[in-house]
Amino acid sequence: MPADIIQTSASTSSKSADALIEIDGVGKTFTGQDGENIIALEDTDLKIGRGEFLSIVGPSGCGKSTLLNLVAGLLETTRGEIRIDGEQVNGPYTDLGFAFQSDLLLDWRTVLRNVLLQCDMRGMDSKQHTGRARKLLKSVGLEGFEDKRPFELSGGMRQRVALCRALLLDPPMLLMDEPFGALDALTREQMQSDLLDMWQETQKTVLFITHSISEAVYLSDRIVVMSARPGKVREIIDVDIDRPRDLSVRDSAEFGAIVHRVRLLFQEMGVIH
Repeated sequence: MPADIIQTSASTSSKSADALIEIDGVGKTFTGQDGENIIALEDTDLKIGRGEFLSIVGPSGCGKSTLLNLVAGLLETTRGEIRIDGEQVNGPYTDLGFAFQSDLLLDWRTVLRNVLLQCDMRGMDSKQHTGRARKLLKSVGLEGFEDKRPFELSGGMRQRVALCRALLLDPPMLLMDEPFGALDALTREQMQSDLLDMWQETQKTVLFITHSISEAVYLSDRIVVMSARPGKVREIIDVDIDRPRDLSVRDSAEFGAIVHRVRLLFQEMGVIH
């Protein structure tokens, strides 16, 4: 494998030098029902730059989702601190969009009303955001489906609605917790391309969790590889593949080399055999 194809570092890339999110010595311990302490994360340091697309991969139970919830302020750190735009996160952080593996659509609301749910939850006038909601739905190919109910949509269409909901208030940051994990292979590839198009246009900061190595390589500027629990940053890999990207990049030597490197790390950790 050519050495110049892969770059790894424990520091920051040029893009992350202007950090929007700073994770400094963060650890998280949960207490089980039996009183036993479970260390989910330990000594985690990471900087995510403005406009960076950063993916986190790691074995199940390594604290990926926990880290996302800590960044969002939905959980409190046990140790260390998280700063967004220089301010310490001490509670729920609202200036972000959150997309989950499950679309979490409400079946009794129309597609349009599901997108506008953010307004209702925040006590905002949804009428002021209806135009943007319709524009977002059009941008993901759902024009004409505004009055449909979620049960009338395919899995991929439902996830597009969920993505529109996360983007409704135009947040500078998007947290995504395996949003395409439940989709079939073809729909997943289309959703990846749709997400890349959106990111290319808006340059939002994206923190993306996935179990798919190839998905992480295709989407990301950098990939954070985490160890098994207690989760730590094992290695950070720069994805030096030109943008914009399309699916043909998966056939390139550069793409294959990075996929191989991540797999090798998991083999070294005993995660895959």
